[in-house]
Amino acid sequence: MKPMPNSLGWELSAALEAAERAGELIRREYESFVAIPDAPASISTHVDRASQELILDHLHGRFPKDALCAEEKTQALEGVSQTGARVWVVDPIDGTRGFARKTGQFSVMIGLLVHGRAVLGVVLEPAIDRCTYAWAGGGCWTKMGDGTSILCSVSGRKSLSGCVLTQSWSRPGQATKPVQALGPNRVIETYSGGVKLAMVARGEADVYANTYEKFFDWDVCAGHILVTEAGGQVTDLTGNPVAYQAPDFGQTRGLLATNGHIHDAAVTRLAL
Repeated sequence: MKPMPNSLGWELSAALEAAERAGELIRREYESFVAIPDAPASISTHVDRASQELILDHLHGRFPKDALCAEEKTQALEGVSQTGARVWVVDPIDGTRGFARKTGQFSVMIGLLVHGRAVLGVVLEPAIDRCTYAWAGGGCWTKMGDGTSILCSVSGRKSLSGCVLTQSWSRPGQATKPVQALGPNRVIETYSGGVKLAMVARGEADVYANTYEKFFDWDVCAGHILVTEAGGQVTDLTGNPVAYQAPDFGQTRGLLATNGHIHDAAVTRLAL
């Protein structure tokens, strides 16, 4: 693993430890979980809540003065501030449909905001034992189950027509707005925003456009810094900075993550 700067070393170690412990719990539960083929997007399971409690307890124990923001309403959030100068932002299982349907397409997402800026992110994919992580100024790295770490870099593709777009699963025969607007060469569909952002950071995809009317900080925070530290760009759909910590933690301006080369062109196309 690349040496960590003193300024975020303890935080990154704690986030990686929390993610790995949650991953172990999720893998155990996943083995015996009975698949729900028609699981809806809104599904939440007991594993989501158990994973979140484990992560938040670990982080709160290490950094008791930090705020905690997370998807599930669990006991660990009671009596703890959810906003502040330093906020841990957690999605215990991002892409729960992928977990419930047993596709393997889900992730554990742990991010850290400092004064509203994403400075650290961990995206763990328990089903394949792969962890992509980044911290401000330290680059983006992928660690596999055997312990080897590889420095991540976004792709070098410079044309929308040749790009690879990643998105959530769409209805057969119905092209999504990003596909219609950007006209990519290839589309990769998967559950989990964390997985999609990690794909852009690793150069496996060139663009991810989230055009949902509303999603939340925990859906994107951890993955945000993966892309930027790998050399890419992340904004809202209009090209402005992503704003975190709204009163309900909602994101209503969409999200665009690219390799940077095609970012401006993508913003223009998506606005048409």
